[in-house]
Amino acid sequence: MAQADLCSAVAPFPERFNLCTYYLDRSLDEGRGRRVALIAGKEMRTYAEIAARTGKVAAALRRAGVRPEERVLLVLPDRFEFAESFFGILRAGGVFAMVNPLLKREEYAYYLAYSKARLAIVHAEVLAEFGPAAREARLLKQVLVVGDVGGDIAGGFTSYEQALAAERDGSSEAECEPTGPDDLAGWLFTSGSTGKPKACVHTHADFAWSTETYALQIVRYAESDRCLSVPKLFFGYATGTNLMFPFRVGASSILFEGRSTADELFDQIAAHRPTLLTSVPTMINAMLRSPRMKTADLKSLRVCLSAGEALPPKLYQEWRSRTGVEILDGIGSAEMFHIYISNRLGDVKEASLGQIVPGYEAVVVGEDGKEVPTGEPGLLRVRGGSTALCYWADKAKSRATFQGEWCTSADLFHRDAEGYYFYEGRADDLLKVSGIFTSPLEIENALLEHPAVAEVCVCGHDDEEGLTKPFAFVVLKEGKRGSDALALELKAWIKTKLAPHKYPRWFEWRESLPKNDRGKVARKELKEELEPLTSERPCA
Repeated sequence: MAQADLCSAVAPFPERFNLCTYYLDRSLDEGRGRRVALIAGKEMRTYAEIAARTGKVAAALRRAGVRPEERVLLVLPDRFEFAESFFGILRAGGVFAMVNPLLKREEYAYYLAYSKARLAIVHAEVLAEFGPAAREARLLKQVLVVGDVGGDIAGGFTSYEQALAAERDGSSEAECEPTGPDDLAGWLFTSGSTGKPKACVHTHADFAWSTETYALQIVRYAESDRCLSVPKLFFGYATGTNLMFPFRVGASSILFEGRSTADELFDQIAAHRPTLLTSVPTMINAMLRSPRMKTADLKSLRVCLSAGEALPPKLYQEWRSRTGVEILDGIGSAEMFHIYISNRLGDVKEASLGQIVPGYEAVVVGEDGKEVPTGEPGLLRVRGGSTALCYWADKAKSRATFQGEWCTSADLFHRDAEGYYFYEGRADDLLKVSGIFTSPLEIENALLEHPAVAEVCVCGHDDEEGLTKPFAFVVLKEGKRGSDALALELKAWIKTKLAPHKYPRWFEWRESLPKNDRGKVARKELKEELEPLTSERPCA
């Protein structure tokens, strides 16, 4: 597809362009100021209320010395102040850098040093870990603290509410910075699965591009939507689906601060009747396994979005048959901001990620960089109007990933003759078993088809001879117990589904699998748990 064809999917952005105006101010201009923008428990905020507070955040940031294109660290749970701060940073011309509010001191120290942020907006509950890191940060000048600080605040720490109260309505300091589409707007951090998280640097136009393509043309966000998300807002997937995209059309977003669990999701759905659920396969599985699934009323949902990890066909089938709600599985990345390959409403191909989103182009290439034949696996190269400029402070990684207009993924895919893409797993997760490259994902999907298996993660592990074989961490369904007999049964099961060399040599029964901050199974953590084999656990 020619570049001109890619651009035809989105109207050109004006020379003066700021995401705060694009997402928030437009609702006021189009008469939606009194519509509910955010819902949290029994409280609600309208677009007009969020806009007024956002202006005060921008003014407070400017008063604190934040200049255009300077990073502001955002360390907040999902609450109204997240949206106010997010759009306030953009309004002031700053660059948002969103960080998980559940990290430890050493992790915050890394983000502060890496970002060189001079100001951070954090919640009072994170100060026990963030505070010591902040006091040692060389460049950090001020911290705005949201919530009850329980008394006086130390030097350099200021009450968020006091900072906003000092700003008057209609102040010139609250005006939107006259940025352009190519000015810097936000950092999206990689998951850090292969090392320290790196920031993908994005412009104002990048976020709007994904909104105009995926959100409006694929998911078809509408003013009548109520959106609920399993991932939290600091994760770019949810920043899009539960903040940016609904704000673009004047829809409503439901926020909750606690951890995402099946019970919490059922409670939120019952209380607020969302139409659109942003989820991940792990939570889809948890909801299906919950006793509450039998009586839950999910009729308000018109669609469920899934990304972040592979959606096993069995999960898709069970969810679809039990709820009648379509799942739109897709693939996105911090490098591209959001989803660029997706299934469509009324056009879902089971087990696939769908087709390329308008405004993007993708090719599957081999090690030589040339496109592979249809059906053969290879690395995915994608281009479109939301590609990041670079990884911050990492020239080598930037050059390897961003080549001209193209971004090369570390994931393996294949494409069928109809243009549907299928995920094969990460290139660095492939196992070489009996001299043949083997995908852990393929083994996991086959195990999930067994009636006893609820959740599974397959990693590579060396046997006594130093040869890599599959090792399966398994969570069983309620009422099932792990045993040597079941392990033998599962080995035999795999041998009927896949090539004989792919069966797991070891099984470890778990109550649950560890998850990362994005709700995905923490494969890296499980790999690190595997110790050298002992005589008590021989290869079989």
